Amino acid sequence: MRSSTLPEPDAELLAHSAQVQAQLVAAIDAAGGWLPFDRLMALALYAPGLGYYAAGTTKFGAASQGGDFVTAPELSPVFARALARQVAPLLERSAPQLLEFGAGSGVLARDLLTALDALGATVEDYAVVDLSPDLRERQRVLLQGAPVHWLDAPPAAFEGVVLANEVLDAMPVTLFARRDGRVFERGVTHVRGTLHFEDRPAGPELKAAVAAIEDAHGPLPDRYASEIGFAARGWTASAARWLTRGALLLIDYGFPQREFYHPQRNGGTLMCHFRHHAHADPLWLPGANDITAHVDFSAIADAGHAAGLDVLGYTSQARFLLNCDLLGLVPPGDARTAAAAQTLLSEAEMGELFKVLLLGKGLGDAPPLPGFAQGDRLHVL
Repeated sequence: MRSSTLPEPDAELLAHSAQVQAQLVAAIDAAGGWLPFDRLMALALYAPGLGYYAAGTTKFGAASQGGDFVTAPELSPVFARALARQVAPLLERSAPQLLEFGAGSGVLARDLLTALDALGATVEDYAVVDLSPDLRERQRVLLQGAPVHWLDAPPAAFEGVVLANEVLDAMPVTLFARRDGRVFERGVTHVRGTLHFEDRPAGPELKAAVAAIEDAHGPLPDRYASEIGFAARGWTASAARWLTRGALLLIDYGFPQREFYHPQRNGGTLMCHFRHHAHADPLWLPGANDITAHVDFSAIADAGHAAGLDVLGYTSQARFLLNCDLLGLVPPGDARTAAAAQTLLSEAEMGELFKVLLLGKGLGDAPPLPGFAQGDRLHVL
């Protein structure tokens, strides 16, 4: 449900959203009057020229600048400096190449390259895969002169370190509801162009996935609703195929599966962001809102392991950054950097909600894991 305190969109944004909504209505009609939510989410976020990440909205940055949210790298370069302390030894163990998915404004790439250079780490190539044309252009401007190039898709084979910071949460999710002993899939229909949710009996794949969750963690209560990130699981499994040697470092907000599907979290985790306001109505102003869902890190770890990756480390962002000496990187008397560090570490802000998962392949028996030296939570996955 969205709040009445949300900022009013301007006429240009309303017109853009009307175009997106018309496309969604056409897609619903073409599908026979009902569209699975994951398909609607994919269109609302990534439809060429119209979707949230494919059109020219600001997305990242302060609300006063038209942004909808701020990611950790944009708070301060100190995030990348701490991250570099884990990335550098992984590069040395694998190959001097980096591949970043969803590079946002390009700030992480810029600051990480600077931090790795300060550590004496060799980076021969930095590749970016990003589905957003306007974000790619912003990245090119910011990273002009840096050893960075852009790819339209993952390479056929890659050695080195793969980064995905706040990427999995923006992958489409399948919504389900448990009701009267049955599992339903939640999709979207429309009445004279107005979008509405509608549940239909779940297919075999979704029913099997919900059954697996209940087998592992107990029955879900009646009228329980949540989501399953099949796309994020598939992306992780595909990464295992083209990552021939190296590491996959995933940073995002989420939980292990037992917490994700806790009986009291009975409305799921789907969330939208508009001008630094969070709301839970993905059908409002489509194409103008970021739509996200928290990450089931147990499912991601399982998908990676089943596809041949080693599950090397899992912890909170706060513990990871502390292990990488974030506080030691804050210059004395620098109040602005200290405030950013507090946001990155605080349990009330990003420190506990965000997690770090490290998957690897071919790194040997004892890969370097400074970011997970203390407080590793692999046992809870």
